[in-house]
Amino acid sequence: MDRRENLKLLIASGLGSGLLFTTACKSQTDTTIDKLPSESELYGRTLEEVDRDKKLQEQPGFSKTEMLAITIICEIIVPIDRDCVGATAVGVPQFIDFIAKDMPQQKLPIQGGLMWIDAEANRRFQKPFVDCTAAQHIQIIDDIAYPDTAKPEFSQGVTFFNLMRDLTMTGYYTSKEGLKDLGYQGNMPNEWDGVPPNVLAKHNLSYDDKWKDQYIKMENRNKVVKWDDKGNVLS
Repeated sequence: MDRRENLKLLIASGLGSGLLFTTACKSQTDTTIDKLPSESELYGRTLEEVDRDKKLQEQPGFSKTEMLAITIICEIIVPIDRDCVGATAVGVPQFIDFIAKDMPQQKLPIQGGLMWIDAEANRRFQKPFVDCTAAQHIQIIDDIAYPDTAKPEFSQGVTFFNLMRDLTMTGYYTSKEGLKDLGYQGNMPNEWDGVPPNVLAKHNLSYDDKWKDQYIKMENRNKVVKWDDKGNVLS
């Protein structure tokens, strides 16, 4: 299951309800991939999706200063602690940069919000947001992170922070580390070594040792089996 499939899962369950990633599922029918990617590079994607992602990654994204501000905000939302590796470690800022390319309608609200938070930092501390101290960052974020108690004059900041929170939480909890934090197991393969002997005996059946040894091997459960035209396993 790749990150795109994880997004569908989280949105369906309500965790990602703040975002609609319908356009992220679109793919092109043509592909210009010169070299077939490995299975790990595919990571559940089709060749068309790999090609589309590559083209999106090559597009210009946020500026270095914008990415730094995004990173600071992501780290405030999902910080490093005893049980969490933090948003930056799993590439959430890069995820947000990709989403802004994949869904261009998200880029302008993010950039507008970054301009607002920069203006607020300059108004309060006479310097850009990225140059503020950690304590100053929190002062600003505290005023826009709680919609129910935020002052009306911070409404634009509240809207921006809601978007950033949705993006950050979606990015983090669709990463491998985030799914682990959730305790999500998903459709994981278990160990099945055939029908129990007592059930087989009840129906006067038994396994042919040749077939059992060939097909019921836990170490091979993730391998794709190849057959010849006679039904014999090739690998």
